[in-house]
Amino acid sequence: MDGAPAGADVVLILVATPIGNMDDITLRAIEALKQADFVASEDTRKTGMLLKRLGIEARQLAFHEHNESSSAPELLRLAASGKCIAVVSDAGTPCVSDPGFTLVRGAAELGVEVTMVPGPSAVIMAVALSGLPVHSFTFRGFPPRKSGPRRRFFAVDAESPHTLVFFESPHRLAASLHDALAVYGDRPAAILNDLTKKFESVQRGSLSELQQIAEAAKRLGEYVVVIGGSPRASRPPE
Repeated sequence: MDGAPAGADVVLILVATPIGNMDDITLRAIEALKQADFVASEDTRKTGMLLKRLGIEARQLAFHEHNESSSAPELLRLAASGKCIAVVSDAGTPCVSDPGFTLVRGAAELGVEVTMVPGPSAVIMAVALSGLPVHSFTFRGFPPRKSGPRRRFFAVDAESPHTLVFFESPHRLAASLHDALAVYGDRPAAILNDLTKKFESVQRGSLSELQQIAEAAKRLGEYVVVIGGSPRASRPPE
């Protein structure tokens, strides 16, 4: 079938889902979810709403960070028996700061074929909208919760020439920007929120300016923080 996941023998499919705007679901993602015998969901309630919107009836299996190690063997057993498993996270791409890594690694070890249906990505969208160099960047996921470990986490990339990308929660955003400022100095940066949604926001400026903005207003939703690379490091031409 045109547009279906490649490979007749593929039984494990990572399916990217919308990061906010439900209209961003792809035709291939819809087809993969329709064909799956099981949908492994990070949150069965949220995925259930997506499936209902798409008119898809599928048996869901919970697959999240708290049960990943225990549920992965069962999913691999089903896949090895020929059942088609579609793996989805709450939003965006499985494995990227979401469950999925252990499942893919286990599938590779067992010789179970894995493919992916790509789709919306908060990381790529944030980098593109940040106004910072995009020829190379480093995605670092969520920083540690506490200031000391967070500063050490930031310091690993202090001399990197690459644009840096982080996820951050709203109640830690200001503190995280404060620590980033202490480690990196007052570099150009951007904070992005509600990407693809009605109230999408992109705020650009120096780290000190963005820290003040973050401290002054109530924050909701998860953020993507993009920070320029070290001005002291040599950078390839744009």
